Amino acid sequence: MSHSHHNPMEQFKIKTIMEAKLFGLNVSLTNSSLMAMIILLSVGLFFLVSTRKKSLIPSRCQLICEGFYNFVIRMLGDNIPHSGLKFAPVIFSVFVFILSCNLFGMIPYSFTVTSHLATTMVFAGFVFFVVVGVGVAKSGLAYFAHFAPKGIPSIMIPFMFVIEFFSFLVRPFTLSVRLAANMTAGHTVLKVIAGLVAPLSFFGVVPLLFLSMLTAFEIFVALLQAYIFSLLTCLYINESYSHH
Repeated sequence: MSHSHHNPMEQFKIKTIMEAKLFGLNVSLTNSSLMAMIILLSVGLFFLVSTRKKSLIPSRCQLICEGFYNFVIRMLGDNIPHSGLKFAPVIFSVFVFILSCNLFGMIPYSFTVTSHLATTMVFAGFVFFVVVGVGVAKSGLAYFAHFAPKGIPSIMIPFMFVIEFFSFLVRPFTLSVRLAANMTAGHTVLKVIAGLVAPLSFFGVVPLLFLSMLTAFEIFVALLQAYIFSLLTCLYINESYSHH
């Protein structure tokens, strides 16, 4: 058996499935992009089928869809008190897609899309532009005035503006790192523990039981990280929407 099977980091390796270039840009199909497309298609079909025929006595799929929607609506109501429903499509899409990526990554031999910083940075960058767009749409260019808090001496305004502005720019980075780091760490530990089951033979039942508990915990982490990402998005939008 090759060493790669024992390497817990092998599961995060990006592999090219089909090479392609478009206008000189590398647009090759990789295991990561393929998994993302599978997730998008699967989730899209699930919600399409689940909501196509609504009934007073909902099916299990309809219950799941309504549960996700109600969860997001409550999150918006708690964290964006004013006009929170405006952002329901954004928050719902972010929550469901990140959660799906996290959970699909739990399937054996699949690929965890959210374990890569490049992918989570795209999510965070999208959130960043939504937050800035909301602030500018609400307050115009005056939105950027909140980077210089009122009441400080004039000589301190340039310094405070730079500090506040850069702390604002750090937000998408921290969002993306938190998500990627948690997914990577959890899956690495699962791989390490799983590698101990077969070599220990009869005594492998101990790591097997631990692996089962750890898998349940990792599913919880997958849910939690999707929630935290969506919650912070709500808080950032509310903060941006409130400045005027």
